[in-house]
Amino acid sequence: MRVFYLAIFLISSYSVVYSQTLKSGIKGVVVDESTGNSLPYTSIQVLSTVDTSMVAGGITDDDGKFLIQVGEGDYFLMLDFMGYERFTTEAFPVQGESMVDVGTLTLTTLTNDLDEVVVQAEKSTMELALDKRIFNVGKDLGNAGGSASEILNNIPSVTVDAEGNVALRGSSNVRILVDGKPSGLVSFKGGAGLQQLQASLVDQVEVITNPSARYEAEGMSGIINIVLKKDRKQGFNGSFELTGGHPRNIGGAANVNYRKNNLNFFINYGISYRVLPSRRSLYQEVFHTDTTFISRQSFESDQKGFAQNIRGGLDYFFSESSILTASYLFRRSDGQRYSNLLYEDYLFNTDRLVSYTDRIQDEDEIEPNNEYAITYKKEFDTEGHVFTADVRFLDNWESSDQLFTQQTFDPSGQQTGSMLQWSPNDETEMSWLFQGDYTYPFGENGKFEVGARLSLRDITNDYLVAEENEAGERIPLPGFDNNFIYDENIHAIYAIYGHEFKNISYQVGLRNEWTDIETILEDTDERNPRKYTNLFPSAHLTFNLVNDHAIQLSYSRRVRRPVYRELTPYFTFADSRNFYSGNPNLNPEFSNVFELGHVKYFDKGSVASSLYYRQTDAPVQSIRLVDETGFSTTKPENLETAEAVGLEFTAGYTPTSWWKLDFNFNLFNEQVRAGNFEMIPDIETTTWFARQTSRFDISKTADLQIRANYEAPRKISQGRRKSIYFFDLAFTQEIFKEKGRLTFNVTDIFNSRKTRTEIEGQNFFTDAWSQRVVRQINMTISYRINQ
Repeated sequence: MRVFYLAIFLISSYSVVYSQTLKSGIKGVVVDESTGNSLPYTSIQVLSTVDTSMVAGGITDDDGKFLIQVGEGDYFLMLDFMGYERFTTEAFPVQGESMVDVGTLTLTTLTNDLDEVVVQAEKSTMELALDKRIFNVGKDLGNAGGSASEILNNIPSVTVDAEGNVALRGSSNVRILVDGKPSGLVSFKGGAGLQQLQASLVDQVEVITNPSARYEAEGMSGIINIVLKKDRKQGFNGSFELTGGHPRNIGGAANVNYRKNNLNFFINYGISYRVLPSRRSLYQEVFHTDTTFISRQSFESDQKGFAQNIRGGLDYFFSESSILTASYLFRRSDGQRYSNLLYEDYLFNTDRLVSYTDRIQDEDEIEPNNEYAITYKKEFDTEGHVFTADVRFLDNWESSDQLFTQQTFDPSGQQTGSMLQWSPNDETEMSWLFQGDYTYPFGENGKFEVGARLSLRDITNDYLVAEENEAGERIPLPGFDNNFIYDENIHAIYAIYGHEFKNISYQVGLRNEWTDIETILEDTDERNPRKYTNLFPSAHLTFNLVNDHAIQLSYSRRVRRPVYRELTPYFTFADSRNFYSGNPNLNPEFSNVFELGHVKYFDKGSVASSLYYRQTDAPVQSIRLVDETGFSTTKPENLETAEAVGLEFTAGYTPTSWWKLDFNFNLFNEQVRAGNFEMIPDIETTTWFARQTSRFDISKTADLQIRANYEAPRKISQGRRKSIYFFDLAFTQEIFKEKGRLTFNVTDIFNSRKTRTEIEGQNFFTDAWSQRVVRQINMTISYRINQ
């Protein structure tokens, strides 16, 4: 904290000095011609009218505004933004110590004249900035026919593991939002819940690695915000999509908008039926006295899912600067899972089979989710003077009914035992969110922001595991019949002060969050209340340099509270020998995050690099314990501390008119200290991952895309995770006179995307691999109207 307050003092002192020296310059704002939306990070060059040499330069801020200091003279501006036509202003003078306001400058999206048909260019796949990166989903051919989970796995810095868990820069402590707010899509299953949201409903994904106090403090490695499609153009416009694939993937989607005068209606609908095969294998040795017990386990599963997503709403324009929006999102998923798990038990070596057991899981699952939202936005006459208010209600539930049939045989095939188990499980969530934000600009380039947020969340999990006895009665198993209640209330307020002068801008912020969480095991009356109040400071200092360079130094304090699934004592009984559960005694993790970022814009692309450091107290890691019979229990535990330092490099480059490539590389070192667990050694690992995408224009109406992915080996608690590599391929052809598109894609061409781990404890060794998603082949047809 002393370091933080010292930084604030130095930055504030620096601003006073420069505000006194700022005497003459050029200011303005850049917007999109068709939508009127501001264009942040537009490259601006100030050129002399004498010899057209560049005198100064910079980029626009988050609101599309710019301020560039120059001396007396005659100048003109040249503006560049990827996906837009270059814009050059008329010449104008700067005299004495005057500040010239060039007003609002508009940029037009690029167009190409192909056989007398005008085709509007799409946004760039990737837009790089210092504090966040924007990835436009529609431009990435590999996303066609997929899900939101598969979108995230195609995004630089982001990885998705075999269980659907999402990580940012190698850390799973990431906050996932939908349209900037929490969503029921990720309530029960975390990132894995995004498997049920079709990619065709998503417009873009924002990755914010070091958020300011404006954002909730949750998510230590950052925030991933999934933005759903919506338009506000006058008249009717929309897009439609049909998908077919193998393994079976049948779906369709429609995104429609209609605006007339001060009313705008929007609706998104998606329907899909998918079959998701998954596989895993495990080899385990357990040592007890002078005996070695060996177990081989193989698992195969087919999950069939029928999902529907519908989101509708309207915008009422009191004026173009005063908008009230009401929306409703309904999602229902009906699933069926049929799994077969084979256990083979040996003594001393794999030549001495003792027995084998076959366990079958038959599960039916229903999961409806409802989300209601009302949002109001008011833009005042002064640029950047904005008030927004948001109220949301989430009502979600999930009901599953599982039947487990198990039979055991001796080496000759003679049945020696059988078991029938039944597990109904009902989960519910009701959540309210109230939020208000106000931004007030002052002086030439000052800005003050305040806001408040209230989140009320109640989750229940009524679970039971019963076993059939000889009389045919279903008897509950001890410890597996309870109702788990999770009650969470979080109150927050924040304030941010920012200022821009010359080519330097800064902002400092402070967020205060009051947290009240209680977990209850209702039937046994076990209560675990947690109350704590925390301050979360943040600071960002940005230097806009000449020749389209910018540097940013940032700091924020973050928190990761245990999520519902990490606290509930029951997950699933699908595997009768390997149990996974939560831990009601988990404490929150707190991190201090520092980042130094650099971005360079040039004619053929952009490059962003970051050096980051993250220090964490009480990090959560999954710990696996195995008893003398070979049965394991895995649950999350708080370790002592963790530190991570990394270097990230992201670039977009167009070497020729027919070749566009994106590249992402992340190298980091992590040290985890587990002094509070004697059986867990301290961990230090250095690892990296890389992703490269090339897109080729093979004709005026056809594109080819190839993507390579690689994750290096990494040490984890109790062992290591081996390397992961896979390749994707996509092809697209414009059809229907450039109003439609036919896309063919293959994800994981060589079916090599497997998570492989080795885990070792005091009395056991485990070697396992899993493949949650196998190679997928999709064919998608889309059609656009007035887009």
